[in-house]
Amino acid sequence: MTTAIHFGAGNIGRGFIGKLLADAGIQVTFADVNPQLVEALSSRHCYPVHIVGQEVRTDTVTGVDAIDSRRPELLELIAHTDLITTAVGPTVLTLIAKTLAEGLQRRFERGNAAPLNIIACENQVRGTSFLKGEVLKHLDARYRPELEQWVGFVDSAVDRIVPPSTDQSDPLAVTVETFSEWIVDQTQFRGPVPAIAGMELTDNLMAFVERKLFTLNTGHIITAYLGALAGYRTIGEAIADPAIRAQVKAAMQESGAVLIRRYGFDQAQHQAYIEKILGRFANPHLVDEIDRVGRQPIRKLGPEDRLIKPLLGTLEYGIDNANLLKGIAAAFCYRNQDDPQAVELQQRLATEGLKATLAHYTGLDAASVVAGQIEQRYRELSR
Repeated sequence: MTTAIHFGAGNIGRGFIGKLLADAGIQVTFADVNPQLVEALSSRHCYPVHIVGQEVRTDTVTGVDAIDSRRPELLELIAHTDLITTAVGPTVLTLIAKTLAEGLQRRFERGNAAPLNIIACENQVRGTSFLKGEVLKHLDARYRPELEQWVGFVDSAVDRIVPPSTDQSDPLAVTVETFSEWIVDQTQFRGPVPAIAGMELTDNLMAFVERKLFTLNTGHIITAYLGALAGYRTIGEAIADPAIRAQVKAAMQESGAVLIRRYGFDQAQHQAYIEKILGRFANPHLVDEIDRVGRQPIRKLGPEDRLIKPLLGTLEYGIDNANLLKGIAAAFCYRNQDDPQAVELQQRLATEGLKATLAHYTGLDAASVVAGQIEQRYRELSR
C-alpha cells in the first residue's frame, strides 16, 4: 500500500489534503505537535468531515494514524514513505525542514532509491520550492545528488475554505465547503505520478497559483478588512452587505484583468469564477470569522502576497485599481489585540505614519503616486 506522511493535523490537514489522500487508498500518518490531536488520531484511526454546500453530508475518513512530529520515530517513517505533504502554514515550513533533512539522510543511508515526492500545500507561491531550499540548509552536501535524483519537490496551489469546526462533540470533527482545488506541477514529480482523485496536474502552475491568489485570497482578505471596519463578525455577514460585496467584486475584477492580460484567461470564464467565489463567501453553512481570515496582516501585505502582488500587476498593465487600493488601506485599519502582527502594524503606524509603514512592509516606494493614493484612502477609512 502507498504510504504518506502529512505534516499538520489541523483543520486543513484533516479536512482537505489528508482526506483526499485517504480517499485515494493511501495510508496516511499525520505528524503534528498537538498531543491531543495525535493521541485521538492514533487511537481512533478515523474522524468525521462535515461537507457543507447546497447539500450537507458527513464523510468518515478511515485508516489514518498519527505521530508527534518531534519524536525520532518520524525519521524512520520518512526513510520509507512514498509521499510527504504539508498543511502547516508557511512560517512552519522552516521548522519542519530540519526534520525532513534528517529523515531524507537516513533514507539515503539505507539505500532507499524509491522515488519520494514532497508537496507543500500552503497559501504560499512556490511553497514547495521554498521548502526545498530550507531542507538543503540542513542536508549534508554529499547527499545532494540523491536528493536531486530521487526526491521530487512538487509545487502546488490549494483552495478550500476550512473554518473552525462548530461540532463541539468531537475534537477531530472538521467542517469544509464542497468546493476544493488542488493543482500540482506535473513537471516536478520523481517517478510515477500518484493517482489521487481531486489532485489536478498542470505544466503551467503559476497561472493557477495567481488565479487563486488574485481571486479567492484577494477577495477573502478584502471582505475581512472591509467587514471589520463595518463591525461585522463573519465573512458571511460582511459579503451580505451590498456595498462590501460590490467593492470586493470590483477588486477581484481589477486583479482578474491582470490575470487575463498575463495568462490569457477567457474573460467570461474568469467572471464566472469570480461569481463562484462570491457564492462560496456567502455559504450560510460556513461560519468563517473575520479575525480568522484577517489575522497576520503583515504577511498578507507582503510584496508577493494577495494584496500587493495584484496591485503591482495593475501598475504593470495600466489597469484600474481603485478597489484594490481601498482594500490595502483597509488592511492598515485592521485591529486585533489577539494578533501580534496586527498589534505590531498599529504600533508602527502610530510612530511612523502610513507611508513609511507601507514602504516597510510592502516594498512600495513611500514617495510614489500609489503610496499617496493608499494614504488618502486610509485617511478616509480612518475617519
